[in-house]
Amino acid sequence: MTWRDTFWTAMDAVRSHRLRSSLTMLGILIGITAVVLTVGIGQGAQATVRDQINELGTNLLVVSPGSSTSSTGVRGGFGTVTTLTQADAAALTSNVAAPDVEAISPVSTTSAELVNASTGANWTTTLTGTTPNWQTTRSRGAVLGRFISAADQRNAAPVVVLGGVTVTQLFGSTDPLGSSVTYNGVKLQVIGVLQNLSSAEQAASNDLAIVPISTYAQRLVGGVSRNSVSSIYVKATSAGTLSAAYQETNALLLNTHHVATASSADFSIATQQSILAASNTVDNTLTVMLAGIAVISLLVGGIGVMNIMLVSVTERIREIGVRKAIGASPSDIRRQFLVEASVLGLAGGLLGVAVGILGAVLIPQFSDQRVILSIPASIGAIVIAIGIGVVFGVYPASRAARLAPIDALRSE
Repeated sequence: MTWRDTFWTAMDAVRSHRLRSSLTMLGILIGITAVVLTVGIGQGAQATVRDQINELGTNLLVVSPGSSTSSTGVRGGFGTVTTLTQADAAALTSNVAAPDVEAISPVSTTSAELVNASTGANWTTTLTGTTPNWQTTRSRGAVLGRFISAADQRNAAPVVVLGGVTVTQLFGSTDPLGSSVTYNGVKLQVIGVLQNLSSAEQAASNDLAIVPISTYAQRLVGGVSRNSVSSIYVKATSAGTLSAAYQETNALLLNTHHVATASSADFSIATQQSILAASNTVDNTLTVMLAGIAVISLLVGGIGVMNIMLVSVTERIREIGVRKAIGASPSDIRRQFLVEASVLGLAGGLLGVAVGILGAVLIPQFSDQRVILSIPASIGAIVIAIGIGVVFGVYPASRAARLAPIDALRSE
């Protein structure tokens, strides 16, 4: 019996039991679809985070304040104490101490309710005090009007640059340039609108109001810690000098804070790469978890294949006996049932990949989830489906091959 004869015999057996074959393929289809979509969703999440971080620049360092310890010994997390100041930011601008640093921008933030001075419309946003270098460190400038200038910084000018979401909430479709908003009784003139971050999944990146840090400290917030900053953005001269910029920033701040050892530092420095690595770790964990669910689905589908093939062997005992009586060898019988199982696995795999592709197209239409199809994963899923058919078809095929012709022929 040739391989061609075996294949067509297997196809006839599959077609003659359409419902049974369809239910068998359904189990494999669900498992393969789960594999394709799991990999696609995982890669989509990683790509989304990567795009967001790349928008900020791959050569960016973020310096955050240290942690606080209460009188009862309770330690807070990083950022719970104001250990960074504008003086720290000024020290980092030294070309001698930090030659691999291109730009520095200290940042102070608070939640603020802004009011449109003309219409009375109000909106609570993130008020950010910073310097003109912010647009360099964050690789983001004004799409309308202008950004804050050095003169604004020197004079503590009452000016503000708004994010796209903030403009929409306060001014609607009206041109905001030249208009005013108020905060704590201080009138701020709108001089620009920030460029939106296109890949940001949350509106927070585009919902902010930027003022000169001198205006923030002297006119708007003040307080005893007016010279403190929430964080300092440090931009290296290039991605290749990021490590050197990190070492220079760390050494300079340890010196200015009079800290002898790095383990005692009252600040932390994060790189875009470390943020990306942490995010990818979380994504990979979720992907592994979802992949585990997909594997269980594939296992269930494989067991379904084995059960159906065992039923097929039981129903076709007389057929097996006839084939053996006319000269079919055990290997021919075994091969026929393995080919049937492989055909079911292949068909289920192809349909599963097709449904996975359809899901990858439809999911982004109804949610913000990005799905990236992986060709290697799709091909691997089809190979897995065939493998499931072969592996779970071995026992039924072996059982059919072991039947004695005389026992098979006299079976009812």
